[in-house]
Amino acid sequence: QFNFSDFTQMKAIVATAVKMKSPVILGTSEGESKFFGLDEAVALRDVLCKKTGLPIFLNLDHGKSFEYLKQAIDAGYDAVHFDGSKLPLEENIKITKKVRRYADWRGVLTEGEVGMVGFETKEEYLTNPEEAKKYSKETKSDLLAISIGNFHGSESFKQQPNLNFDVLKNIKEKVGNIPLVLHGGSGTDSQDIKRAIELGAVKININTELRLAFASGLKESLQGSGEITPYKFLPQAQAKVEKVVEEKINLFGSVNKA
Repeated sequence: QFNFSDFTQMKAIVATAVKMKSPVILGTSEGESKFFGLDEAVALRDVLCKKTGLPIFLNLDHGKSFEYLKQAIDAGYDAVHFDGSKLPLEENIKITKKVRRYADWRGVLTEGEVGMVGFETKEEYLTNPEEAKKYSKETKSDLLAISIGNFHGSESFKQQPNLNFDVLKNIKEKVGNIPLVLHGGSGTDSQDIKRAIELGAVKININTELRLAFASGLKESLQGSGEITPYKFLPQAQAKVEKVVEEKINLFGSVNKA
């Protein structure tokens, strides 16, 4: 999953997926979707699907309430992620079940979360495999986001996640066939990503690296140039994002899978 918050990023992601014949998941967090617009994200995804013929899925990332996820579902998102990781387990389960019932009725996938993926790695943030088992059994969530040492914003904070594969193996044994999700994929060592995929992670989320690439491209275009025309200074930012997306699609092994 590649997150976006403006159309230049969105175009970069899809253009690279087309070039590499790869299916792709687009993501918007609550903040990104409130800036971009839920209806706008769906409409532009639909335009790009029609234009490219590519499988392009749209996910609402880190939704914090049933009410907002309902808005995303009603707008036409293909999947929603309820992030109840800061809630007590029973409350997390209760709200996830409510989200899942509504999402199922609308034919939308639900991603849940156990364990906390913050902006640093802490032992207490790691997913408890027994809690993951209980959560999966009771919510019947389509996907499960887990914490195994991954965290958000690693590229910004110059830290590298240290993934705990023993915890990942244990979670997989407990939850069975439910697809596992790794948030905070930016900055994670490539070999660790490959190992996580081998052990059951089927969705990896990339955001920070795209933001850094976009910002870098803009700075290079604007610095000292005096350029004020967006269609002249945005292409360099788009190209920088495309480079990151290409690297990740190769790493994930989805080339020629569309």
